[in-house]
Order: sequence, then structure tokens, then C-alpha cells
Amino acid sequence: MSSDPAHILIVDDDARLRGLLSRYLGEQGYRITTAENAAEAKDKLRFLDFDLMVLDVMMPGQNGLAFTEELRSDRTPAMPILLLTARGAPEDIVAGFEAGADDYLGKPFDPRVLLARVRAMLRRVAPPQTAAGPLQLGEASFDPERAELITPNSRIRLTGAELALLLALAARPHEILSREYLAAALEMDETNERAIDVQVTRLRRKIEPDPREPRFLHTVRGKGYVLKPGA
Repeated sequence: MSSDPAHILIVDDDARLRGLLSRYLGEQGYRITTAENAAEAKDKLRFLDFDLMVLDVMMPGQNGLAFTEELRSDRTPAMPILLLTARGAPEDIVAGFEAGADDYLGKPFDPRVLLARVRAMLRRVAPPQTAAGPLQLGEASFDPERAELITPNSRIRLTGAELALLLALAARPHEILSREYLAAALEMDETNERAIDVQVTRLRRKIEPDPREPRFLHTVRGKGYVLKPGA
């Protein structure tokens, strides 16, 4: 990210909440653009670049989960997405992460909590201050310094949460890292272990030849995960 203020897109059909968040985050120094639904957000995305999106789940037309899935399969896979919803059951949270969201916040919420989540998500996608050398993951090579995952034929794009997870694992290869440790590294709720499991599953789809039989990112039952790079 550059030194310019982060540009945040707020997508919510509640005009009052859009106005509240726009004013509050604007007062914190962020650039803010708003949209009332997914269709309007797509129009904004055609002409503007955003550092982060705050997206309501329950909207008329295309809902937030479907919109997140579309974004992750389209042109903006790395932009962090924070989902907002009044549905906070564990299965709803898991559905949000599986759709490709980086974080999830239930309504009603304290704006200060949302601000903390936004800051944490933006830190995840900032260039790392220190990093180990490149790691080989089969045909793919991960360069922590450049935050890039590259194969001989393409550059694999990672979401902010996927990148933060891979950076945490790459910093301590061959070490078993607990879910609590990884949650802290991703600045996520340390009690929501399922959220880490979902991000691991998503990352495996991008680094493993067969995600069902992991070669590099292994589960250690009852302890956590370990990254074992190699050819």
C-alpha cells in the first residue's frame, strides 16, 4: 500500500448505516466511497481502486455472500472484504469465510470494533517489514519479501487473509503452529478456530497439487498446522 489514505468501499442498503460509517471512518483519515447494493458497487469497481470493502450480507438483489464469491473469482481477488450481518451463528460465519471474506462482524457493532478490524485487515496486506527467503512449494515459489506466489506460468493471487496466513507459516517453516498462534498472527478472534481452518482450506487449494492430500501444509491433530516447503 502507498502512503496515501486507504480507500474503503462501503456497500450496505441501510442509508443511515452507510452515512454513519462513512463519517466515522472518514474522520479516521480514510477515503470513503459508498454503494447501496452490489450492482452499484460493481459500477464503482470499474472505475476506482479500493484497498478494502465493508460489505453487508443481507441486501436486496445479489447478497453479500454471492457478491464476495464473484469478486474472489473475478478481477479483485486480493482486496480485503469485511462482511457485516445480523446473522452471527457459527454456520453463518463459516459461510462468509468460505465465500472468500477476510473477516466477519455481526450487527449491531461498536464502530470502534469495526475500525480495529479495518486497521488489522489493512496491516495484513501491507508489505512485510522482515521476511525469510523464497520458499519452494512444488512448482510454485513463494517470496515473502515481495508477498508473491508464482508458478512457471502464472502469478497466483491471494486474498489478504490467505497471504497473512502463508506469511505466518513461511516465517516458521517445519514448526507446528497452533490455531491460536495463527489467529493472533492474522489478528482474528482467537476463539474462532473454525475461521483458521477455513483459511487453511482456501490456501491449500492454491498451493497444493491435491488439496485432499496435502504435500506442504499439514494438519497436526490436536496441535495445529505446519508448512513443509520443498520441491
